Formats: sequence, C-alpha cells, structure tokens
Amino acid sequence: MADNDFAPKFAPFLSFAGIASAMIFGSVGAAYGTAKAGIGIAGVGTFRPDLIMKSLIPVVMSGIIAVYGLVIAVLIAGDLSPPPAQTLSLYTGCMHLSSGLSVGLAGVAAGYTIGIVGDAGVRAYMQQSRVYVGMILILIFGEVLGLYGLIVGLILNSKSSG
Repeated sequence: MADNDFAPKFAPFLSFAGIASAMIFGSVGAAYGTAKAGIGIAGVGTFRPDLIMKSLIPVVMSGIIAVYGLVIAVLIAGDLSPPPAQTLSLYTGCMHLSSGLSVGLAGVAAGYTIGIVGDAGVRAYMQQSRVYVGMILILIFGEVLGLYGLIVGLILNSKSSG
C-alpha cells in the first residue's frame, strides 16, 4: 500500500455520512418547501379554488430537491462494497462526505427559498394574476441553488472514483 492510499477502518463511515447528509438535508429542504408553500396554497384554496392547480408549482419544485439528494446518495452507495472486497481510502470517504453535504445543504437552502417564495407568491397570485410569471422565475432561481449543489456533488463524486 502506498503512502497516499491510507485506508483507515473509519473511512466507510464518512461515505455513509455523505449518503445520510444528502438524503436527510435534501429531504428537510424539500419538506420545508412543501409545507411552507402548501400553507399558502391552502390559504388561496379557501378563496379561489380555481387557482389551486396552477399554485402547485412550488410544491413540485420542492419535491425535486429531494430527488437530487436521492441521486447522489445512490451514486455514493454504488461506490461502496462490503469490507473484504474493498478497502476505502480516506480521500474517497472525505470526497463522498463532501459530495453528500454539498447536495444536502444546497437542498436546504433551495427548499427554504422555494417555500418562502411559494407561500408569498401564490398569495400574491390570488390577488393579481400578472405576478405568476415573476413568481415562477424567482422559484426557478431558488431551484437552481439545489441544482448547483447537485453539480458540485457529482463532480466531487467523480473525483472520488478516480
């Protein structure tokens, strides 16, 4: 074993922590965005039930955040195997952890953004229909935060395999 291939027994823990981080933080962001936007949709639905279907966009966008966490978690898990078959280097474990954290924490930020904008946006849309396009654009900018985290996570995960 070379000096740069240091493989401590705790290295797989870091990979599993990356998987957990991606799923937990991504799901928390998606849950917050869904709940916060859902509150706004429920408020709109009592006054204008005809607007409910168009107001579901923030909830759908929040759900995509959790999918980003799932994607990176599956990719990290694909790099792992039981101990006798593979010894995981510390470098790879740290890369998996940073990959999961980048996706998960970006998902929290995106979910928070989508929730706040979705709640205020659907309430404003109820009063003025011209707000809809602006709301969608702002939601897209919020969603892009999660996408940036996914891109960084994918790049980090590809470096851990090589």
